[in-house]
Amino acid sequence: VVKMVNIPKVRRTFCKYATCKRHTQHKVTQYKAGKRNKKALGERRYRMKQRGFGGQTKPVFRKNAKTTKKQVLRMECQSCHKKKQITLKRCKHFELGGQKKRKGQMIQF
Repeated sequence: VVKMVNIPKVRRTFCKYATCKRHTQHKVTQYKAGKRNKKALGERRYRMKQRGFGGQTKPVFRKNAKTTKKQVLRMECQSCHKKKQITLKRCKHFELGGQKKRKGQMIQF
């Protein structure tokens, strides 16, 4: 497990889509799960099962063993505006666009 990961906000990488097919600048953001849709079938089915007497009907996951999550980068091509996602390895701390470490320099506060 890597301790600290620092990723720049703009990265030059390959764009696989037909409009580009070459290395271009990509805007990097951190992936975040969207809002749950209340009208989704699984959500409706769960709510129907939960109503009435009988308590919790589905298992609630409590044996959480992992201390880290895999980070997902969402990259948007600056020329064609198509998006792709890249998964990183597990890390304790993740930073986007932080200051680069330079050899032999003092840390300033």
